[in-house]
Amino acid sequence: MNRRNFIGFGVLAMATLPATLSAFSSIDFRATKPDAWKAKTVADAIKGLYGDIKPEASDKVKVKAPKVAANGGAVPVSVKTDIPAKTVAVFQDMNPESAVAVFNIPDGAIVDYGFKIKLKATDENGGNGTVTAIVEGKDGKFYKGTVSLNVAKGGCEG
Repeated sequence: MNRRNFIGFGVLAMATLPATLSAFSSIDFRATKPDAWKAKTVADAIKGLYGDIKPEASDKVKVKAPKVAANGGAVPVSVKTDIPAKTVAVFQDMNPESAVAVFNIPDGAIVDYGFKIKLKATDENGGNGTVTAIVEGKDGKFYKGTVSLNVAKGGCEG
């Protein structure tokens, strides 16, 4: 590639970059919905983010995590759905604050996210913790998927 073509492609890329980035604009949910991030229970966090909703359990919202996480410092979690979505929010009931993340979904995007979260150990009596995903559909409905897991060594305890 010669220098002129390289510069021409660079200028074209720089001209289209702002339009591309605006398509992936995000909402700062921590600033706009602070109550969701201070909530101590999943129900309160969902209410703080979305208001009084009644999400329906759906097998189309798939949440995966290991049944037993050996170390809570980095527990792999994945959320996948085919539902056309506006947002996907993730919550858990093991740490002091329940909200984990909220994803603003651009039009036409595929929801198949994988990430790691830090979780406190579940109790010694064999109690399970739960990770919950709420999908806000473009149809105005809310859908829910959950997964239960045990955390052997807590990441939030040290």
